Amino acid sequence: MPTKNKYLKRILLWRYKNISERRFVYILSILVGFLAGLGTVTLKNLTHYIQLLLSIDFFKSYKSSLYFIFPIIGLFIVAIIKKTWLKKHIGHGISTTLYAISKRKGIIPKYNIFASLITAPITVGFGGSVGLQGPAVSAGTALASYTSRLFHMNTKTRMLLIGCATAGAMSSMFKAPIAGIVFALEVFSLDIAFVSLVPLLLASVSAIITSYFFLGSDVLLGFELNDEFDISEIGFYAIFGIFTGIISVYFSKVYFLIRKFFYQFDNRFKRLIIGSLIIGFILFLMPSLYGEGYGLINNLLKGNHIAAIGNTPFSFDESNIWIVIILLLLITFFKAIAMSTTFAAGGVGGIFIPTLVMGSALGNAFAKIINNMGLGFQVSEANFTLIGMTGLMAGVLHAPLTAIFLIAEITGGYDLFVPLMLVAAISFAFTKYFISNSIYTYKLAQRGELITHNKDKNVMMMMQIDDLIETNFKKVYPDMLLGDMLKKAVAKSTRNLFPVINEENQFLGIVLMDDIRPIMFDKEMYTTTTVQTFMKAAPEIIHHTDSVEKVMKKFKVSGAWNLPVIKGNTYVGFISKSKLLTAYRNKLVEVTG
Repeated sequence: MPTKNKYLKRILLWRYKNISERRFVYILSILVGFLAGLGTVTLKNLTHYIQLLLSIDFFKSYKSSLYFIFPIIGLFIVAIIKKTWLKKHIGHGISTTLYAISKRKGIIPKYNIFASLITAPITVGFGGSVGLQGPAVSAGTALASYTSRLFHMNTKTRMLLIGCATAGAMSSMFKAPIAGIVFALEVFSLDIAFVSLVPLLLASVSAIITSYFFLGSDVLLGFELNDEFDISEIGFYAIFGIFTGIISVYFSKVYFLIRKFFYQFDNRFKRLIIGSLIIGFILFLMPSLYGEGYGLINNLLKGNHIAAIGNTPFSFDESNIWIVIILLLLITFFKAIAMSTTFAAGGVGGIFIPTLVMGSALGNAFAKIINNMGLGFQVSEANFTLIGMTGLMAGVLHAPLTAIFLIAEITGGYDLFVPLMLVAAISFAFTKYFISNSIYTYKLAQRGELITHNKDKNVMMMMQIDDLIETNFKKVYPDMLLGDMLKKAVAKSTRNLFPVINEENQFLGIVLMDDIRPIMFDKEMYTTTTVQTFMKAAPEIIHHTDSVEKVMKKFKVSGAWNLPVIKGNTYVGFISKSKLLTAYRNKLVEVTG
């Protein structure tokens, strides 16, 4: 360790002498992009090798029954790793990163680097119905956070590097650099100036080159548009936008309900058992929900709905197009349940890919309904499959711009831009009306810990109450004589305010210097008057759990310069308006300067 620190100090000294701050940020953004791309490649390969192992000839003859068993085994392995090795909670990647940005100055624990890289491939490889995008972001942003601290970068640069890692993970996963940058800006609400786009671009390019180097030109979703957009279909796209909004609301509601249902069980093992059995049963009935679901999307884009649906244990007449439509709608319906249950049972993954799977199945089914109603309409099933993914992303993730650019990039053109924009806008507006925040941000918003594009709120959110509390106020007691107060408190204090507490340190009120000044030299009152005579209620009380934004409002309403802070009923100290405003200005400079 001393040798490592010695070499690091040499590197830092050389950097300070020879490389400007801006150039060094460019270098770090390339490094972070490479690391994020490498993390994404690792996730993909580990998942692929696990799936390859489970598809050997020995398992093939039992494949239908193993769709029930494999996810259970995977979830148990993840639970054992969490319990015996990691011994830490692994949150959802993007939500965890958002919390770190808002409340931890972008500091993400180092164990997040490898925790998702190990547990997510096991979850998905064994059939858990979740995605790898969230874990890729989690690993990448943890690497970015660690890199920024290693090279002593400030908070603002740390936030930028986290954005670079997010863009890099997204770009590497889909080979879609513009969508990666848009995703970082849209989901993380980063306050990034125009000059900061250069690091984001460098990170995206670095991540994509890394992906090409290790994986070649293979892409998860590769499709070239064959059917042009027809303006006569615009009405169908508008209606479809409403449908994607409805399913987006359904997706979010199911996720929250299942989460609430499982967390009523205090015992994690019980959640694991119940969740595993539910997932196994769903996957046994609908094998197409096994794992991430890229096969389903790609088969639908190729027009092969039989391969997309897979071999169900029931003998359906799949030549009947209405049976196919029903099965696709069932896939849409149950994917949300399977994904949410995987999370609730302790699996590690993301919601991004399941959103795409649901959208593709819904879009394909919608197009098939139009084409087979006998009304003489014929629309492109592939186009609706793509636009279904856009609608679900815009609604569920509250990321309409990411949805538009991702689908435009993976199709190699912008011929569908008009319907993409229309469906994304309708779906986002519809979902936003019923659900104000995405799955990523819902809990954070409830706790007032969500980063938004409001700079003032973001700065206040990043401030900590504990950093503002002052404790150099001399405490007095209600039955304390005036003489004792003058001797033990007033004479030794530089403040003009005194908190009144009882023997249990509970806050009772305040005494102001102005209230005792007229009689403080009247010695006759020293032994006849107690503190209680002058005590008054505080104009407002700050609770230790209050947000800084709420504290600001209390100062504004009360007009006071000092307000007491209590934890439960216990007195903690005071916050002064001057210190609060100074801390706000310093934080504003730190984050945006």
